[in-house]
Amino acid sequence: MPGNSTPAYYNAPLQTWDDAARRAHQAARFDAMAATLLERNAFYRAKWADLPAEHVNYAHLAELPFTRKRELLEDQAAHGPFGTNLTYPLGDYIRMHQTSGTTGTPLRVLDTRRAWDWWGECWRYVLDAAGVTRDDVVMLAFSFGPFIGFWSAQEAVGQMGALMLSGGGMTSAQRLHAMRELGATVLLCTPSYALHLAEEAEAEGIDLARDLKVRVTVHAGEPGAGIPATRERIETLWGVTAFDHPGASEVGAYGYSCATREGVHVNEAEFIAEVVDPATGAAVEPGQEGELVLTNLGRDCFPVVRYRTGDVVRARARGLCGCGRTTLLLEGGILGRSDDMVTVRGVNVFPSAFLEIFNRIPGVVEHRITAYRAEFLDQLHVEFECTDNRDRRAAVSQAIRDALGIRVSLHQCPPESLPRYELKAKRFFDRRTEDWQPGTAA
Repeated sequence: MPGNSTPAYYNAPLQTWDDAARRAHQAARFDAMAATLLERNAFYRAKWADLPAEHVNYAHLAELPFTRKRELLEDQAAHGPFGTNLTYPLGDYIRMHQTSGTTGTPLRVLDTRRAWDWWGECWRYVLDAAGVTRDDVVMLAFSFGPFIGFWSAQEAVGQMGALMLSGGGMTSAQRLHAMRELGATVLLCTPSYALHLAEEAEAEGIDLARDLKVRVTVHAGEPGAGIPATRERIETLWGVTAFDHPGASEVGAYGYSCATREGVHVNEAEFIAEVVDPATGAAVEPGQEGELVLTNLGRDCFPVVRYRTGDVVRARARGLCGCGRTTLLLEGGILGRSDDMVTVRGVNVFPSAFLEIFNRIPGVVEHRITAYRAEFLDQLHVEFECTDNRDRRAAVSQAIRDALGIRVSLHQCPPESLPRYELKAKRFFDRRTEDWQPGTAA
């Protein structure tokens, strides 16, 4: 049936093609998908209704309208429960996942058998770049709820033929003991949770580098492993090499870091990437910051065409990376979220910048940022937690001024008082439209 055959997607593990080959590959894939969507997908048929049919193709991609998450959410609200962005009959679909809902109402995403195989194959590129093989023992430290991230990683580990240890339903201590007793060599989890596991290991008397065999960690779900200070902290605590993987439930597993540690590659065999000015939608030049726009090519059952991710990136001009790949490299990974940027005294600040700062200050283990308004200006209130009660406010204040050139409201919290997260960490709260001031619960 349509959408249920299984093509061999994993055919370019060291993506080294030239620009002409990339464009030809993407054009063939996109044009075939676009024809299917015009015939069978009500959401995109309506979205493209005013365009000449001969312009719905790769050659005229820049003329196609952007897709935004709010459109998909509004469509699902109007045509519940799954909306009209389904290309095949519901009986062809085998899995339903949803976005985390950290920025609002969760979006439901559905996959056919073919698309689910594609998810696993996309994750294979991630694991390949991290040096994971079928001889590894892989721990997935993940609760296995509706969030898609590590479900798709599990699919990839199974396709690869490696031994998988499911950490679902385990406490942090149980996961650590299982990794030690069962000889785990690879850990998959969010970067926040890797740091939390390190705290738990100390409480359990486990020396991660000495007592465990973990040699590689792969992190998804949130920024962190692409931020040098956070990555270095994970690697020091665990004695591993840590790799980053950006992706999105509604888009797919589109990126991975390589051995050079200079950013993340976009898997251009399966995704078309653009970087645009968030305000105008016009393409920006290589080396300039802009918003990442993605089109998935292997998920025609739930496609997104020119999807505005909201992620701020800086793409390097295409060329040969030190790892041997020629695919688009996003320098420094995901730099921030366009909707999270706060301007404090004329300085544009992304909350993710604080990860770099705090992970370089010994003793600081967790933090929380709240944006608020005071005297008609944007302000930031920063809470941080240390391993002990030693007063580090002066050091933290100076580190923030040195890195960002701003002063913020600071509060040092008692040890173990800020929340810990297994999935995406929620460290940024935007209270600028509310009557909120420091001292109010975040």
